[in-house]
Amino acid sequence: MYDPKSLKAEEFISDEEIQDTLAYAEANKENMELIDQILEKAAEMKGITHREAAVLLECPSEEVKARIFDLAKKIKLRFYGNRIVMFAPLYLSNYCVNGCVYCPYHGKNKHIARKKLTQEEIRREVIALQDMGHKRLAIESGEDPQMNPIEYILESIQTIYSIHHKNGDIRRVNVNIAATTVENYRKLKEAGIGTYILFQETYHKETYEQLHPTGPKHNYAYHTEAMDRAMEGGIDDVGLGVLYGLNLYRYDFVGQIMHAEHLEAVHGVGPHTISVPRICPADDIDVNDFSNAVPNDLFEKIVALIRIAVPYTGMIISTRESKKMRERLLELGVSQISGGSRTSVGGYVEEEPEEENSAQFDVSDRRTLDEVVNWLMELGYVPSFCTACYREGRTGDRFMSLCKSGQIVNCCHPNALMTLKEYLMDYASEQTRKTGEALIAKEIETVPNEKVRAIAKQNLKDIEAGKRDFRF
Repeated sequence: MYDPKSLKAEEFISDEEIQDTLAYAEANKENMELIDQILEKAAEMKGITHREAAVLLECPSEEVKARIFDLAKKIKLRFYGNRIVMFAPLYLSNYCVNGCVYCPYHGKNKHIARKKLTQEEIRREVIALQDMGHKRLAIESGEDPQMNPIEYILESIQTIYSIHHKNGDIRRVNVNIAATTVENYRKLKEAGIGTYILFQETYHKETYEQLHPTGPKHNYAYHTEAMDRAMEGGIDDVGLGVLYGLNLYRYDFVGQIMHAEHLEAVHGVGPHTISVPRICPADDIDVNDFSNAVPNDLFEKIVALIRIAVPYTGMIISTRESKKMRERLLELGVSQISGGSRTSVGGYVEEEPEEENSAQFDVSDRRTLDEVVNWLMELGYVPSFCTACYREGRTGDRFMSLCKSGQIVNCCHPNALMTLKEYLMDYASEQTRKTGEALIAKEIETVPNEKVRAIAKQNLKDIEAGKRDFRF
């Protein structure tokens, strides 16, 4: 039975409902009267249902796809403007007891160099990230109760927040670790995390169990219900994701939107972020082993439809994707990207020798953070290092109400410009700084509230004079 308010995985992600939805989409993929109605509803920018989104995904019309892309761009602009949030992943440990067949961290892989950062090594990694200009990290760790217990994660978070190097601070630590208990989620909340991120990988239970044959992650229900436990533990910003290419994309696309609907129905707060990674090569992993690879044109449509279906969510694309693909997806809905990323344990302090590879996946976009920041500005975006909402308590339903009403622009835009100014003063190359100063001068005039605009202008002058960390 399908019940979005149920706390049971197989009821809020009902296989029967997904199959019925896919059949409905196939039957109506050329029903232009229905498709027009769905697009008219979508234009209200309040979201559409998983079933409506599935119909649009299945529709073969190029004209409809163009309308979808146009609407996705408008929704992205309405909710997130031209701001792009910057972050970096920090891999703490690749010890893992799971047997995930698509991940090089799987327990039976003897090729990969196993590493776990000490607190001093974390300190050096964080200083390297601060010296790039990063303010927001997503920490990553394999699942190993002995090597990577919750106490290690908590100590690492404390270490990261404690490091103040020159003008550098990590102001928000997001956490991507395995599904855990309500008690452990409470501990993470008390440690001051930003968003708790967990990728579902695939919502198809049978495929999920085949892809995770051994280890704690094999338990589909425990994994799928993790966000509800996180919410119960007080974490109100959670991030969803599937790994496109593991399973049939239609199924996971519908499941992902159903999961967002479930969180809204039960907790009144949908996902703070949705990530859209695609499977890519890595040590001991050959993408040719997975026959469900999603081609670029279809991937673009998926991203645009997630933006339309869940208009308020932050959308994340990683350095798995190329510069060209990231540029395209920024247009269609993505609002957060990583820059200067390393996917190996200890990779920021020094590059690993080829024979000591500990990376989780190959990086396609290998540019430095400064190169990414300059590229974004040349495209007309405002790179944002802002963490103000988290630090001001604008999380969960408080963030969502501001975002959905459009009022967030009076906070986010000046905050983005002020944090960009910090980056330009402390870390940027001469060319990037020149480009950024011109962009700030132009963008500050677009802040709608006159009083906020005046305060932001004064703060920008104070940043120039050496002061730091202003926020609305």
